[in-house]
Amino acid sequence: MKLLLLEDDRAMREHLERVLVEAGHVVDTCEKGQDALFLASDSDYGVLILDRMVPGLAGLEALKALRAAGIRTPALFLTAMNGVEDRVEGLEAGGDDYLAKPFAASELLARINALGRRPPITGVATEITVDDLVLDRMRRIVTRAGRRIDLQPQEIRILDYLMLHAGEVVTRTMLLENVWSFHFDPKTNIIESHMSRLRAKVDRGFGRELIQTVRGAGYRLGGH
Repeated sequence: MKLLLLEDDRAMREHLERVLVEAGHVVDTCEKGQDALFLASDSDYGVLILDRMVPGLAGLEALKALRAAGIRTPALFLTAMNGVEDRVEGLEAGGDDYLAKPFAASELLARINALGRRPPITGVATEITVDDLVLDRMRRIVTRAGRRIDLQPQEIRILDYLMLHAGEVVTRTMLLENVWSFHFDPKTNIIESHMSRLRAKVDRGFGRELIQTVRGAGYRLGGH
């Protein structure tokens, strides 16, 4: 299973990574909540393992942002914060399990495996169609003119938002708030780089562009 581990203590992070890899998992690690937010937004993980007390954006706040963005990856808090209120807060923030430090490696692995076996949370199967572009929102499959387009998870979330607002101008702020759950400007080209890749996949080779840049305003899908 592919796992994301957020842990700022180097010795603990290396120990956990070794335990998880020896158990057969593939592990991405980070030590800051902001990094965990970016990684979990752009990649498909089986389980997120999150420490709460990390530099910058806390693990709890990172998970809240992911849940607000519709990312339902099972999350396990692995932390020294083990009061009843701490556990309740973690679960109410969107955590699926909570394990206190110190812990037994066997119990951690068992909890991760249990979370990984849970069926994905899905709603009613829905499909969005704009022109010849079709998005199956439940299966996360995109086709155009009957041809499958392979998109990364964050690209699908961007496309989903654009298709829900087809014909409308979608601003940079709208994308930051509704796709990344950022209520501030990170002062990076994250949107521009994602949009460039998305447009190349959705429009290239199909004869006409569906995604348009509206100068000084944002982007629009269809309706032009």
